[in-house]
Amino acid sequence: MSLQPPSLAVRSKGGSAPTTKAVILVGGPSRGTRFRPLSMELPKPLFPVAGHPIIEHCFRAVANVPEIKEVFVVGYYEESVFHPFIDYISTAFPKLSVKYLREYEALGTAGGLYHFRDVILKGKPDRFFVLNADVCSSFPLNEMLQLFEDKDAEAVMLGTRVENNAATNFGCIVSDAHTKRVLHYVEKPEGHISNLINCGVYLFATECIFPAIRSAIKRRTERPRLVSYPSSENLESSYYQGQDDDDDKQNAVIRLEQDVLSDIADSRQFFVLETKDFWRQIKTAGSAVPANALYLMKAFQAQSEELAPPSANILPPVFIHPSAHVDPTAKLGPNVSIGPRVHIGAGVRVKESIVLEDSEIKHDACVMYSIVGWKSKIGAWARVEGTPTPVTSHSTSIVKNGVKVQSITILGKECGVGDEVRVQNCVCLPYKELKRDVANEVIM
Repeated sequence: MSLQPPSLAVRSKGGSAPTTKAVILVGGPSRGTRFRPLSMELPKPLFPVAGHPIIEHCFRAVANVPEIKEVFVVGYYEESVFHPFIDYISTAFPKLSVKYLREYEALGTAGGLYHFRDVILKGKPDRFFVLNADVCSSFPLNEMLQLFEDKDAEAVMLGTRVENNAATNFGCIVSDAHTKRVLHYVEKPEGHISNLINCGVYLFATECIFPAIRSAIKRRTERPRLVSYPSSENLESSYYQGQDDDDDKQNAVIRLEQDVLSDIADSRQFFVLETKDFWRQIKTAGSAVPANALYLMKAFQAQSEELAPPSANILPPVFIHPSAHVDPTAKLGPNVSIGPRVHIGAGVRVKESIVLEDSEIKHDACVMYSIVGWKSKIGAWARVEGTPTPVTSHSTSIVKNGVKVQSITILGKECGVGDEVRVQNCVCLPYKELKRDVANEVIM
C-alpha cells in the first residue's frame, strides 16, 4: 500500500486536516449497449477483467489513498444489482464506507453528482475524486492529490498521450507544459487540438465543482428552445407525445465533459496530471481483452500471488480461479483469465483471452483473442480466434475485405462450438450453436 506523503495533510480549513471522498460513476442499463452481448447477462461495471469486476479495480486504487474513508457508487441500475458487490467490497475493504446512490433517471455524469450533492457534502469534505468505472488504469490518485495540494488547485484531471489520429475520439486538453495548468478543454473536437486526452478521473474541490455544475444547469434552462418541425412519418411517434417532456429530460442531463469542464478550464486553477502508465477505456465488449492484459501485467509486475506460477505450460501473466480445472498438458498465456468452475481439457491452447465461469474447452481446441461466455462449450480441435491489434490502438474493430468487424471474437452466454469448427472475428449472441466454420459475422 502506498504511504500518504507528509505534505498532503497541510491544507486545511480552520486548522483540521482536509477530508477527501470518492465517487465512482457506473451509468445504467440503457447505456452500455456497445458492451453487448456481454452486458445482456451482467452490468458492464461488474464484468470480470483479470479475475475481478471492472469496478473493483477502481476500489483497489481508492483504498490506496489513506484519507478516503467514504465512497459513493452513482448510477441508475436497480439497487439489487449492486447490493451483493457492495456487501463483498465492504468486507474486502473494511476501512471504506460504501453506499450506492441510485438516480431516478439518467442525469449525466455531472447531473448525478449535483443530484446527490447533499449526501456527498455531508461532513464537509474539502475535495472528492470522481472515477468513471469503465476506465482501465493504474489510477495514480495519490499523485493527483499531491498535485492538487502543490498547486492549491480547484480541479485536477488525469490525462494521457495518444496517437494524433485517435485524439479526436476523446476530450482533448491544451495545457501549459511547465505549470501543468489546463488552458483549454474541448470534448471530441472536429479537428486536431492536442494529443493529451482526458482519462475520466478527476479530483475536485467541493467549493468549485457544484457552483460550476449549477451554472451549466442555469445556462441549459435559460437557452432558447428551438422549435423542430417533424417530418410527416414521425408525426405519430414524436409530435403528439408532448415535446416538452423530452426537452425537460434533455435539460436534466448535464455532463461533466461536454457542459462543465471547459468552464472550469477558464478558472486558472485547473491542472492536469499526465500519466505515463497504462490507460484504456472499456467501451465495447472486445475492449475487455486488452484491459484484461493491462491489469494482468500490472499484477505480474507487482508479483501478485493471485496469478498462476509460471511453468512450461503457463506463460505469464495468467489468472486461474481456484475452482477451475486445467489439464496439466494445456498451454495458457500470456494474458489469460480463467473463471470459476471452468474445465479445460488436454492439449488446449488459450492465449490473450477471457474464459468466463462454468465454460468448457474440450481437448486440443485453440482459443485466442477471444471472450468465451458463461457456460459455453467449445468442441475438440475447434478454433475460436480474433485478430491481434497494436498495443497502442484504442479501437477493437478492424477492416476485413472492406467490412468493419470486431477484432475480438465474443461468444455470449451458453454458446456451443462444434468439434473441429473454426470461428474467426465473430460476435455470437447467447444460446447459439455453431456447427460450421464462420468468419467476420455477427451471429444472431
